[in-house]
Amino acid sequence: MPELPEVETIARALRPELVGRTILEADVRWARTIAVPSAKKFRDQIKGQEIIAVSRRAKFINIQLLDFNLFIHLRMSGDLIIKSSKIKAEKHDRLILALSDNKSLVFNDTRKFGRVWLTKNIEEVLGKLGPEPFSNDFTPQWLYNALASRHRQLKPLLLDQTFLAGLGNIYTDEALHTAKLHPLKLSDTVTKKQAERLHHAIQEILQEGIRRNGASIDWVYRGGDFQNHFRVYGRAGEKCPVCGTKIKRIVVGQRSTHFCPNCQRK
Repeated sequence: MPELPEVETIARALRPELVGRTILEADVRWARTIAVPSAKKFRDQIKGQEIIAVSRRAKFINIQLLDFNLFIHLRMSGDLIIKSSKIKAEKHDRLILALSDNKSLVFNDTRKFGRVWLTKNIEEVLGKLGPEPFSNDFTPQWLYNALASRHRQLKPLLLDQTFLAGLGNIYTDEALHTAKLHPLKLSDTVTKKQAERLHHAIQEILQEGIRRNGASIDWVYRGGDFQNHFRVYGRAGEKCPVCGTKIKRIVVGQRSTHFCPNCQRK
């Protein structure tokens, strides 16, 4: 699943292609792709809407229209592609938005997990999300207080989008290694100094991921090269780049988790 750096990269690539264009019509090829409203209402409401801006919140792409916000979550296999309107639809195209100037925005989703919302109520989609890792609300003191107020293992807590928005499996493993914190360490045992290290590590790893256009680790997301610079993720049995100890893989909450037993002692 694309995480914050991948979604940010996609949003930046779409922005110059979409802003200023008008949505002429919507071809909803799989109705359940549309989370809100109904597929029929979606077609009616989006027709004729001008695209004002393209941004990101957490793992959501936000396409701001004249009267609505169009939110897209790619989930496991979603992809957004700009095509010529003359190109025929492919097997896994779930939503096609015909745009002015003979272009189309195509939402292709092999596994059908991705979802699209068309709404005027932003809170309906984003209301439960935690702070952004680059927002003014996300400070070392906030992180320390938030960790101390919970009694949860670090890895599952950092993956919880209501706690902190945007982190996924890859960048959580990388940030915890950078901060020298064990993924199973309980959040309320994290010291203030450790919280400061974790805060810095989260921002540093995400910034590096964005700089490298995210990580291309499967056939869904293309174009990034952060996978060539992983510290621990997907490197079980290989040497830790810091101390040389073999990286270990465990399963936490049904998620593969990678860490260095020496650098990240429990």
